[in-house]
Amino acid sequence: MTRSFNTTGPCVPIDHYMIPAPARLPEVPDLVEDKKYFVIHAPRQSGKTTALRALAAELTTSGRHAAVVLSMEAGQPWPDDVGAATRAILGRARRAARTNLPAELRPPPWPDSWDEVLLSDAFAAWAEACPRPLVLFLDEIDSLAGRTMLSVLRQLRDGFADRPTGFPASVALCGLRDIRDYKIAAGGDPTRLTSPSPFNIAVTSLRLSDFTIDEVRALYGQHTTDTGQRFTSQAVEYAYALTMGQPWLVNALAYEIVNRIKVPTTVTITGEHVDEAAERITVARETHLDSLLDKLRDSRVRRIIEPILAGTQVRFDPFADDLAYTTDLGLIRRTATTVEIANPIYRNVITRVLADGLFEGILGAPRPRSFILPDGRLDLPGLLTRFTDFWHRSEDILEADEPYREVTPHVTLLGYLDRAINGSGFVDREYGVGRGALDLLIRWTYTEPDGRPAVQREALEVKTHRPGDKDPTKAGVSQLDGYLLRLGLSAGHLVIFDQRPAERKRVATKLGSETTTSPSGRTITIVRI
Repeated sequence: MTRSFNTTGPCVPIDHYMIPAPARLPEVPDLVEDKKYFVIHAPRQSGKTTALRALAAELTTSGRHAAVVLSMEAGQPWPDDVGAATRAILGRARRAARTNLPAELRPPPWPDSWDEVLLSDAFAAWAEACPRPLVLFLDEIDSLAGRTMLSVLRQLRDGFADRPTGFPASVALCGLRDIRDYKIAAGGDPTRLTSPSPFNIAVTSLRLSDFTIDEVRALYGQHTTDTGQRFTSQAVEYAYALTMGQPWLVNALAYEIVNRIKVPTTVTITGEHVDEAAERITVARETHLDSLLDKLRDSRVRRIIEPILAGTQVRFDPFADDLAYTTDLGLIRRTATTVEIANPIYRNVITRVLADGLFEGILGAPRPRSFILPDGRLDLPGLLTRFTDFWHRSEDILEADEPYREVTPHVTLLGYLDRAINGSGFVDREYGVGRGALDLLIRWTYTEPDGRPAVQREALEVKTHRPGDKDPTKAGVSQLDGYLLRLGLSAGHLVIFDQRPAERKRVATKLGSETTTSPSGRTITIVRI
């Protein structure tokens, strides 16, 4: 049977294409060999459970250890009932051992112990009975909270000194968050990582990385080996550029192309197929994206995401909990010079999510394909003129309940563009962090009079003139000039939202535009809103 690209649950080697676990967590075997306790964390749908299961199977198959992945999620309903949570966890643990370990490595009957030491006594009894050093990967550890989380961490710490014969030789806490957030879940102070930490025995914290470009190439190459269907080099590189290697997105793009668009195996997969798949995923907003983006209303996340979307110059404290938390969620990534949205697909989805509901019950929202010229091209000047009128008639309503008020103008414009070109084009977003700008590229597909397909490309730079700020026109023209140079275009639009109270009424009555020339001679149309 042909394997497939997996987007639901852990991968199974015989059913799914997958990257070998040792390549993704190369440090783990040495940590286990040295009897260390450690943390593994990664955003959801990063392949963490898949990698853990593969590592546990390899460690057990080697004959040197008895390794198994135990889900702690069974204890989630009882944050303050340690006994009920522990019994649920141990019930799930027995089933996991029965499924994944040979009989001689499975645990003995659990002891009848006091609730607060039941987990520790159970793990001790298992380690004592097991003929090999016991290795436990405690997955979904951060699903626990309150007294239960605190009790579990303290019981592991208390048993640590008895390893390897009287307690598991090596334990990994595996979840979404780093050890700092375990203290929060347990009621501790996240700013103090020193004693009394409930898990100060962890020697290191590993973050499961996203796929590299070579791993994306290898993953897609497995499909080619199984089916003969090739991906062009451009398609692989474009898939990586859109996802930045986020494992679920990498698999979802390929699954969309192969299983939903159903490109025949005799047809080579190209960048155009990747483009279509990315748009379909963005519009569909499947379970992974919805669960991730549900965090946008979290105040910790908003404090990081909003200035990135606004492009404002912000110096993030690299040790701040808000930054660490949003990074651990997988919504942002840190580069050598800045903090940015994790990948272009997330950029598109985030702004669409924030625009959800903005147009409900408001007159003037555009209909798809409502700005088309007689020759089939997009009437961008007409679209921007209509949007300007729409914004000034609806601005107060749109901003009333918007939690990301700083970027309401940007989000509304993006939502308007998405609706206007829906089904016939794409709007690519780039946030100019530190430049107070949003770069947009509209790609509109149409048919020329001779029947040939064509793509119209229109670049926009979006800036906001806030009270007390200097006029951003000159900087905007220069920035758009650089953007046009990079795109190979000779003209573009600079859109400036004027947020100064004294100017709003005057600007609202002027729906026209002005044209200027950039430093390199390109035509810039300035639209003031």
